[in-house]
Amino acid sequence: MKKVFLSVALVALICSSMTSCMGKFALTRNLYAWNDQVSNKFVNEIVFVAFWILPVYEVCGLADLLVLNTIEFWSGDNPMTASTKTIDTDHGRYLVKCDEKGYDVTLESTGESFRLDFAQESKTWSVQANGKEYPLMTFVDGNHVSVPLSDGNWQTIELSHEGVLAYKDAVSSVMMAYK
Repeated sequence: MKKVFLSVALVALICSSMTSCMGKFALTRNLYAWNDQVSNKFVNEIVFVAFWILPVYEVCGLADLLVLNTIEFWSGDNPMTASTKTIDTDHGRYLVKCDEKGYDVTLESTGESFRLDFAQESKTWSVQANGKEYPLMTFVDGNHVSVPLSDGNWQTIELSHEGVLAYKDAVSSVMMAYK
């Protein structure tokens, strides 16, 4: 038994040193995130302990270490970080593919699509559609964002219910002027 365990440990150590990659451990992080939203803190703790007793976290960590982080090292993409979600709305079904920088959104029925990107250096969300990029909002601080108005000016709004209502009123009045 000790010989098998030592062999597995040695193989794991060699494989992990061959990748020389501190990956995202996305599978393990996704499992932690899922557990965090299961229920209240008591149920979350029970699930956490159960997943340590049953080797769920250990298997996820090993899969990240030996397989997923290695794929990420050689390809540049971790298979667990890119995901596609389906969102049904009154306007149709949208496919939303998430990556590290933003989202690709496609209307399934027509194939029309746009891209939402976040630029970390400027703290700006932008949308790309029809080959052009348009800024949507820039984070000013933890409580305010700056948003473009249709006249080319920018308005800083507070991230609160009142701030969003004020922005909605400003946009609505501009839209009424165009009608």
